[in-house]
Amino acid sequence: MLHWIYKLLRWALGALFIYAGGTKLLEPQVFSVLIGAYGILPEVLLAPAAILLPILEVAAGLGILFDIRGSLAAIAGLLMVFMTVLGYGIWMGLDVDCGCFGTEDPEAKAFHGLREALFRDIAMMAGVICIYAWRRFQAIEPQKIMAGNRYTR
Repeated sequence: MLHWIYKLLRWALGALFIYAGGTKLLEPQVFSVLIGAYGILPEVLLAPAAILLPILEVAAGLGILFDIRGSLAAIAGLLMVFMTVLGYGIWMGLDVDCGCFGTEDPEAKAFHGLREALFRDIAMMAGVICIYAWRRFQAIEPQKIMAGNRYTR
């Protein structure tokens, strides 16, 4: 029974990241504007970031869904980036949309959602920590995409 909690956590994180990345990939120009509102990246990097970040989100989401090695670390890294950007936005007093779920984000309509988005990311990071702990104490090994050292002698 307890192994289902591990799977549900993975599936929930995976689904959230696939959905969030997918909605941003549908309208990268809108996501580029949202990223630009933070004033962190130079304009020349906005379009590449608006495509690369969602692709990474979808890939990490698919990876954690299938328990592929490295995907949990990718999700943790992305969450750290997102929390840092949200913290920066809060610290600077920015009144911008977090951009978390593209134009489908309910906070896009209200704008004052940076704190809520940060708390949501903290909750997701707690899920990441639980998965790491579960792996450690239950000796669960994620799947490798490619087996290393195929040509050992």
